[in-house]
Amino acid sequence: MSAGLFGLLDDVAVLARLAAASGRATAKAAGVVIDDTAVTPQYVHGIAAERELPIIKRIAIGSLRNKLLVILPVAMLLSQFAPRLLTPVLMLGATYLCYEGAEKIWESIRGHNADASPVAEHEVVSGAIRTDLILSAEIMVIALNEVADQALVPRLIILIVVALVLTVVVYGVVAVIVKMDDVGLRLTQTRPRIGQRVGRGLVAGMPMVLSALSTVGTVAMLWVGGHILLAGSDRLGWRTPYGLLHHAEDQVRHGVKSFGAVLGWLVDTGASAVVGLVVGFVVFVVLRLSKRIWTALFITSD
Repeated sequence: MSAGLFGLLDDVAVLARLAAASGRATAKAAGVVIDDTAVTPQYVHGIAAERELPIIKRIAIGSLRNKLLVILPVAMLLSQFAPRLLTPVLMLGATYLCYEGAEKIWESIRGHNADASPVAEHEVVSGAIRTDLILSAEIMVIALNEVADQALVPRLIILIVVALVLTVVVYGVVAVIVKMDDVGLRLTQTRPRIGQRVGRGLVAGMPMVLSALSTVGTVAMLWVGGHILLAGSDRLGWRTPYGLLHHAEDQVRHGVKSFGAVLGWLVDTGASAVVGLVVGFVVFVVLRLSKRIWTALFITSD
């Protein structure tokens, strides 16, 4: 009886340690989770109301597949057999993230989106899942670094828990955000006047909120992408850019007592976003020129 009890307590202790490690890993990845939450609503902005939740569901399922079927196996294999390759792979994804952010800025400057025909639903979903792949990779690698001292099986369990929890949280919040205008419309039809006022406020305000989130999402792509590139270059041996950024952040953090931490974070975020923007536009220009050269050499000649 006592042996069974001690065995049960040992199992509970193992589960508690796994839960604590999962919590640490989830908390550590929270910054990128916020970016993921900000990026996603822009993909359903302007979509018919009745298709918003089905699209979010499809993106959420795609996100979970990204984490469990692509990122998790690759990350576990690389961390076990070729840990040095994790950083270059992550930097390649970050470069794509910077490119996508720069492309969105270029389209907004050119006014491309205003005249564009409606995008097919499968294109919306596939675009969102591609972006999610990069952000999810960053989340999972951060989580993996937090539990690197765990054995293989506990590490795998923790990362599965992190993938499930963060997917539910991110896309649950996104679903709430994009349906708030419908909630507002329902409230305008209720009898209490305060409910009608709140409803009118939601209906009037949510388009501005979604537009703002679209902007935040674009900036988040550049910020996360730029930060991964800076941190990755530091790990690979080119320490000057990241070192200068950290020095500037520390100077601001210690030089301004009242809001030093906030201003230091803004310096880090702003510099990372600028790096992301520069890299993104370089890739954007190179791809555009390559496409034109390819068209001129091979397509027009036919």
